[in-house]
Amino acid sequence: MQTKSLILFMPSIEGGGVEKNLIIISNYFSKKIKNIKLISAENRLQNFFNKKINFISPSRKFSKNKNKITKYLICLFLLFKEYLKNKNFIIFAFQANIYAIIFAKILNIKIITRSNSSPSGWSKNPLKKILFKFFLPMANEIIVNSYDFKKQMDKEFNLETKLILNPFDYKKIKKLKNEKIKDNFFKDKKNFKIINTARLTDQKDHLTLLKAFKIINKKIKSKLLIIGSGKNKEIIKNYISENNLHYSVKLIPFQNNPYNYINAADLFILTSKFEGLPNVLLEALSLKKFVISTNCPTGPSEILLHGKAGYLFEIGNYKQLAKKILIHYKKQRRNRLMTNYGYLSLSKYDYKKNCEKYFNLISDYLKNE
Repeated sequence: MQTKSLILFMPSIEGGGVEKNLIIISNYFSKKIKNIKLISAENRLQNFFNKKINFISPSRKFSKNKNKITKYLICLFLLFKEYLKNKNFIIFAFQANIYAIIFAKILNIKIITRSNSSPSGWSKNPLKKILFKFFLPMANEIIVNSYDFKKQMDKEFNLETKLILNPFDYKKIKKLKNEKIKDNFFKDKKNFKIINTARLTDQKDHLTLLKAFKIINKKIKSKLLIIGSGKNKEIIKNYISENNLHYSVKLIPFQNNPYNYINAADLFILTSKFEGLPNVLLEALSLKKFVISTNCPTGPSEILLHGKAGYLFEIGNYKQLAKKILIHYKKQRRNRLMTNYGYLSLSKYDYKKNCEKYFNLISDYLKNE
């Protein structure tokens, strides 16, 4: 039977958890779908995608330093060009969902979207909320990646979303975790080593992390490594400098392999204000690292089994975070039981099982009517 082609829509590829899921799911699809394309305004991570995937993007110079809205519009133009060549495709949007839905509905194309973060983080704007309430139900399918996320989306926007947990590729992490680290920042074994990997944005709230570290650094010999890139880089650097933390805190850009750094750490901390289902917590647990995270919507509480597999603290409460860090420092041996408990729960995020759920969902839409 002749089938439609699949176009993946991801205008801005920045190197976070959404991108990791895009790469994993796309590469799985490439084994089962003959004609698959990916439209993005950026091609810097193109080498991570299977060569069977046709990458459609403008030149790197053209898209460099463009804001997100511009990238969305560029990609809609590229999508329209594909439509003019061949109308026989479906869209799977990983980003810019409302833009993609409007485009698909105007041209009568089937569209599946994947929402990436809790509406708590983006639905406070009344106009935005109205737009999402109107347009989201027009998608043929909406996929979310955590139980609490599904509850929020269904209630807030009167939807019937599909839940598929993040497909977690532990084999890849296992291969990369022992790669040699050139950086000597974590070399001294006497230091208590803390790590955070996240985009440098308001959502990830690095200032809460730094304020907590400032407190604990006066009480225990410690080091904090922050891995990430983003618009808040200068704000973070200024805080480190103004508080004389440059000997104890290091900021390095996004790494293709952060797993060897996480593997070298004693503690992983996430300070996000909102999430969807943060991949990085799964990665830290898979490396048997103790985790402290905000109890933000949505995902961390699910992953940490409501506090049985790691500590949770209130969003923005740096004093509470500092207290939790010091408690863990004193109870490291005892807390290994919590980490192991979390590690054993990771099977539900199985790579093959969850990728197959994605494929099964879109297969019917790929058949010609």
